[in-house]
Amino acid sequence: MSLTFTALKLATRPALRLPRIAALQYAVRFYASQFPDHTIINMPALSPTMTEGNLVKWNVKEGDQLTPGTCIAEVETDKAQMDFEFEEDGWLARILVGDASEGVPVGKPIAVYVEEEGDIAAFKDFTAADAGNGDAAPAPAAAEPAKEAAAPAAAAEPAAPAPAAAAAAAPAAAAPAATDRIVASPYAKTLALEKGLSLKGVVGTGPHGRITAKDVEALAAAPAATAAPVAGAAVAGAAPAFEDIPLTNMRKTIAKRLIASKQTAPDYFVSSDISVSKLLKLRKSLNASADGRYKLSINDLVVKAVAKACQRVPEVNSSYLEEEGVIRQFSSVDVSIAVATPTGLITPVVKSCETKGLESISAEVKVLAQKAKDNALLPEEFQGGSITISNLGMNSAVNQFTSILNPPQSAILAISTIQKRAVPDKASPFGFVFDDILTISGTFDHRVVDGKKGGDYIKALKTIIENPLEMLL
Repeated sequence: MSLTFTALKLATRPALRLPRIAALQYAVRFYASQFPDHTIINMPALSPTMTEGNLVKWNVKEGDQLTPGTCIAEVETDKAQMDFEFEEDGWLARILVGDASEGVPVGKPIAVYVEEEGDIAAFKDFTAADAGNGDAAPAPAAAEPAKEAAAPAAAAEPAAPAPAAAAAAAPAAAAPAATDRIVASPYAKTLALEKGLSLKGVVGTGPHGRITAKDVEALAAAPAATAAPVAGAAVAGAAPAFEDIPLTNMRKTIAKRLIASKQTAPDYFVSSDISVSKLLKLRKSLNASADGRYKLSINDLVVKAVAKACQRVPEVNSSYLEEEGVIRQFSSVDVSIAVATPTGLITPVVKSCETKGLESISAEVKVLAQKAKDNALLPEEFQGGSITISNLGMNSAVNQFTSILNPPQSAILAISTIQKRAVPDKASPFGFVFDDILTISGTFDHRVVDGKKGGDYIKALKTIIENPLEMLL
C-alpha cells in the first residue's frame, strides 16, 4: 500500500452564528488498499495552543456531499467554539468520532471522505483502526458512531460467553457503568454553569446516559423539588453535601497560564492614586455633544491613556521571549481588556490604540466585549496584545487590587473604582477638598521592566489621566 500526504486548507469566511477560522488540516490519502481511494480527515488545530478539543456536533451526516466552504462540524477549543470548514469536493463516507466527543487529540482521525459517490457504501464498517494511525487506542464509546457504541461491552472480551449467559448479561452490559464522573456534552456543561444548575445525579437522555442541552433546559424548567441537589443541601445521616463543577477547557487553560505566570515571571507592583476630576468633566462634555453617535466610558478613556503612556515609556509595551532570546518591543499598542464570561476570563484585544480616537476605541470595546460574552470571538480577536487592562471599577467595594501578568506580556494594569476622598489643598479654608480618586496598580515583569521604568510608566499614566487633553498630543 502506498501513501500520499496531502494538505487540506480551510478557508476563512465571515462569521455567522459561530466564529470561523482558517486552519491547516492534515489528511492522509490512501490508494491501493482494501478500501477504495479515500482521505482521512483528522482533528484540526484551530488555535496555536490547541492540543485537543471537543467535537460538539457534526453538521453533516454520512453520505452527504461536501463542497468547498461547507461547515462540517462544530469544534470547541480551549478558548472558543468554532466552525470546522471543509475545502474539498467529495462525499462524507464515514464518521469515526461522534457528536459530544470530549478530549479528541489534534491529528486523531475523525472522518473519511471520498471523491466518488459510488465508493461510500464500501466504508460502512470502516473503523479508526483502518485509518492507519488510529489503532493505538480506540475512541471512547460515546465518541464512536451509533452502531459501534451500541455494541455490548461483552463483545470486547477475549472469549465469548455461552448463549444463555450472554442473554442474561446483555441488559447489564447495555447499562452505563456506575461512576461519579458527570458525563455531559460541552454545551450542556456551559449551559448548566450559566443557569447555576448542578448536574450531579442527573441521568441524561443522550447515548450512554450523556447529559444533553435539552436535559439541562428540562432541569431548569422543572420544579425546585425535582431539581438535582445543590451545594449545601443537607441529607439526613449524611455528610455535608457539595457540588463538583466540571472543568471547562477555558478554565483549564486559565489555570495553566496563571500558574505559569506566577512560577516564571518575577513580578512587582506599583500603585498610584490619580485624580480623575478633569477626566470625568471631559467625558461628560464629549458625551453631551455626541448626538447619539457614541457614549464614552471611563474605561474607554483609560485605554487611550494607557496607549499614550506606552509611547512615552515603550519598555513597558514589550514581551519576554526566552526561547528566541529577545525582548520584543512593539511599535503599536495592542491593549488586551479582561472580560468576564460565564465560563471564565478572556481578553479581547483592541489593536493600535495609539492611532485610534476615543469614538473608535469605545465602539470596538463594546463589540468585542459582547462577542466575548456570546462565545463568538475569532482567535485573532483575543490572541496577542502587548499590555492588559483589568477593570473592577464597576464594583464600588473595590478600592484597590493587583492583577496577575498575562504572559508573555510584561505589564497589566488593575483599575479600581472611583472614590471621593479628602486631599490636601492650601487654597481651601479647610485645608482640604474632596476629589474623585482612581487607584491604578501596575504589575510588571522585572525581566523586562526595571523598577524605575515601572515607576516612570505609572507616573506618565498619572500625568495623562490628570491632564486628559494630553491624549490629543
